Parts: sequence; C-alpha cells; structure tokens
Amino acid sequence: MLDATVRDRARRLLTASGRSNVPPFMVMDVMAAAARIEAAGGHVIHMEVGQPSASAPKPAIAAARAALGLGRIDYTSALGIPSLRARIARHYRETYGCAVEAERVVITTGSSGAFILGFLALFEPGDRVAVTVPGYPPYRHILTALGCEPVLIETSSETRHVLTGDALLAAHRSAPLQGVLVGSPANPTGTMMSREALTGLMAAAEGAGIRFISDEIYHGLDYAFPAVTAAELSPDALVINSFSKYFCMTGWRVGWMVVPESIVRPIERLQQNLSISVPTLSQIAAEAAFEGRAEMEEIKRGYQENRRILIDGLPQAGLDSFLPADGAFYLYADVSKFTSDSFAFAGEMLERARVAATPGVDFDPVHGRQFVRFAYAGSADEMREAVARITEWLR
Repeated sequence: MLDATVRDRARRLLTASGRSNVPPFMVMDVMAAAARIEAAGGHVIHMEVGQPSASAPKPAIAAARAALGLGRIDYTSALGIPSLRARIARHYRETYGCAVEAERVVITTGSSGAFILGFLALFEPGDRVAVTVPGYPPYRHILTALGCEPVLIETSSETRHVLTGDALLAAHRSAPLQGVLVGSPANPTGTMMSREALTGLMAAAEGAGIRFISDEIYHGLDYAFPAVTAAELSPDALVINSFSKYFCMTGWRVGWMVVPESIVRPIERLQQNLSISVPTLSQIAAEAAFEGRAEMEEIKRGYQENRRILIDGLPQAGLDSFLPADGAFYLYADVSKFTSDSFAFAGEMLERARVAATPGVDFDPVHGRQFVRFAYAGSADEMREAVARITEWLR
C-alpha cells in the first residue's frame, strides 16, 4: 500500500506535459455530439467533418484485397514503396507538367504525419511560423506541441482571404519569421491562390529567407480554375498532399511530401524513428488509386452540384454571406446576423435542425465567432434536406 507522500509524488509524475496542452480539434467534439443524437434514434445530416462520403477508388480496394491474399504485409522503406514514389512523380508530370524527381517524394501517414515530419525537419523550438486565419486548426496546434510559435496573419475579403507577400513581409518585419504555411484550396474557406498570387507570395518568402510550406491536400477539387502546385515554382518549397480528399481515402492514412533535396535524408531518419514506415497496405492501395481517376472526377462533379445547392439555397435561410468557394468542399458562412457565438449557434443547429456543422472558432480565434463551416462532401439529397431544415429552423 503506497503512503500518501508516495501517491502524491506519483500523481505529479503522471501530470501531462505542457506541450500537450493544445486546444481540441473542435470538429471532433461536434462529431461526438452528433453521434449521441444518432444513438438515441435521431437523424443527423453530417456537414461537420471534411470527409468524403464516397468510397476509395475501386482499383485501390482491389489492390488491397489482392495484397491481403498474399498473407504477408511487411515494413517498407521509411521513404515509401519506390513504385508509389515514382507514380506520384509521374502524377506531377501528367497533372501539372512539372518535373519532380521520385527521390524527393516521401510517403507519410496522411498529411498529418507530413506536417509533423516537415516541421521537425525545418524548424527549431522557438521558431516563428506564419499561418493564416481562418485556417486549419492543427497547423497551429502541431507547431505549438513541437515548441514552435504559430504566428497568425489575418486575411480579408480584399485579398479573397489569401495571404499576400506584403502581409507576410509586414509580419516578418515585426519579428523575424522562419517559415510560412499556406493551403490552396484552403480549409475552411475553399479559396484558392492564382498562379500570380502564389508566385508573388513565394518570391516574397524566398527573398526574406522564410521557408515555404504548401498544403495541397485539396488539389483536384478545384472549380474556379486549375490549382497550381508550389513544386512547379520552386525546388525549395515543401509540398504536402494526401490521398484523403480527392481520392476519398481518409481512413487509409496515406499522404506524401515533395521535399527539397537537402532534407530528404533528415526526414528519412525522422520517419525511421517515429513510425518506421507508412502502413504497407495503404501504400499499395494508394498506388492503384491513380487508376481510379474517372470515378473520382464523377464524385467531384457531385461536389460541384452540392456547392450549387448550398450557394443557391442557404440565402433563403438568411445565410447569404460566405467566402469564395473556389475549391475543396467547404462553405464558410457568416452567421453574425443571427449570433455572436458560432459555437452556441452550431450547437443549437445540431439540436433543433439536426444539421452538424463546425463553428468558426475552430478555425479563427479572432473572428471565428461570426462564422460556421459547412462541409458539402455528402449527397445532393442530403444537401437539399440540410437547406430545408436550416431554413425551417431559422425562420
């Protein structure tokens, strides 16, 4: 039996570290609340999670089944299966007309694993890394957990909610930045950077010695104009992508990076120690997924229809102000005419309209109380039903 002194000392030893004290990813809390309603027999329309409702491409599933039939699923190289890395390099040639060496491609555990590896390889504890708001919350949270300082730069309608070189350099003059991370198409806004805008931002970063990270996880889901990859514009950019969104493979947890040649070996060493390798079955499926592009383009057309339904329908409910939805599958709607607390608004919408969406405070600690993010990755019927439910609730 431990005495009181020893028990008290043991409790102190089991206290969580300060670096683990990051905010929750609020969308997961919304999911949990929706699940409780469904467990009680309610029907919820899920628009909170950025997760396609469609299945992975048929060739990916077939390849995984065939691999399972062989019985053994072994480790792979820490950088990934060579044929998958080569197939991704080919993807850049075919899609963007961009030459990327397979040796610079690193397979990761989704984009989340890529952020961890990339941040560890590029930054020291205490380094300041710029991210935009509104923006994907784990950018900030992962940087914080790794001991870096996320520097929030607000975007505005004047720049279509994309980061400009002038804004980046202004933040750099205030206190030096070591890095900047941008996403296009962006989460939660759906906005995209034009070639001119991306080129200007990258030139500003390079001129100031700021490392550039491009989150391209929603590439392929572009409606306003074709997405531009940072890999085409500079060999020094670190580019992150994933099979989760366009290829509908969220739970497979497989992504990739295109990295500067100088950090291939550092990232390999990190991967060897942190995870050994990405799950082999997922890598096999991912390579085959490229043969399912026709399926994925059909799904993309469904997203475009969902986008139209919301843009046309939500104004009938009074939600008539939202950021440009150039790509991805999100609509970031201004709800300030109804509330000054988007968290409470989202909770009431879930309880009364049975529509789950994510409060903007998850994406923007500055102005997020005015916004709610709707994910339109479900079916057209669900989108129409969501519009009808929200309209009835708000009227």
